[in-house]
Amino acid sequence: MAPGNPPFVVDGEIVAFDAFGRSSFELLQPRMHQRNIGTIRSLVKSVPATYMIFDLLHIGDRSLIDLPYRQRRNLLEQLGLRGPHWQVPPRLHGTGAEMLAESKRIGLEGIVCKRLDSPYLPGRRSALWTKVKNVRDQEVVIVGWRPGTGRRAGNIGSLLMAVHDSHGKLTYIGNVGTGFTRGMLVELRARLQPLQRKTPAVDVDVKDAIWLEPQVVGEVSFTEWTSDGRLRHPTWRGLRPDKSPSEVTREPQP
Repeated sequence: MAPGNPPFVVDGEIVAFDAFGRSSFELLQPRMHQRNIGTIRSLVKSVPATYMIFDLLHIGDRSLIDLPYRQRRNLLEQLGLRGPHWQVPPRLHGTGAEMLAESKRIGLEGIVCKRLDSPYLPGRRSALWTKVKNVRDQEVVIVGWRPGTGRRAGNIGSLLMAVHDSHGKLTYIGNVGTGFTRGMLVELRARLQPLQRKTPAVDVDVKDAIWLEPQVVGEVSFTEWTSDGRLRHPTWRGLRPDKSPSEVTREPQP
């Protein structure tokens, strides 16, 4: 509930922006579930947050949730909500494909598509609002695997990945554990088993890892690079027998 005459209720999302003005989940994470007052005060200064307001649900005693989104958005914009830590994001014009392409060009995670005639559905996921993520591809050198648990017990749980940095050094970039079929995992284990070695080919300490000679190249899709050089939300796409490990470098960041 926001103060006003009459008072009103809005919906939105708290975001933290990076140095390029892009929302960053990684920057926001340290603020989540934080209860230490000293840490909170420090984060307020070092990682300021902004409340992005995208919907208007009530004005006074009147509920607006059954109105079409177009109408709720028009009413929201008439309130003129803008302050040091809150704002209404601008309305974009163009097709969904154009907006997605532009979000990818400037390095955003993706877009949320909302039907203009959609009502607001409290507490429910709706097909009327669809999140479309930008995905990027990266060739990777497989440097190890971690054993699986549960349904993957006795098989590969995840693959450990690396790329060559700008100096040609093989560098660890995280692990991938999704995107596999059962058949893929069986074939991968047969392919990788003869390549086992005792020590890692990269500078990393991963418990329970089975290390491999860096001879096999694969490809993954992912959403973004983290600040510590890891892939966020990688998904396995398959092997790349046409690529040599020496060719695998980090793809450029938008």
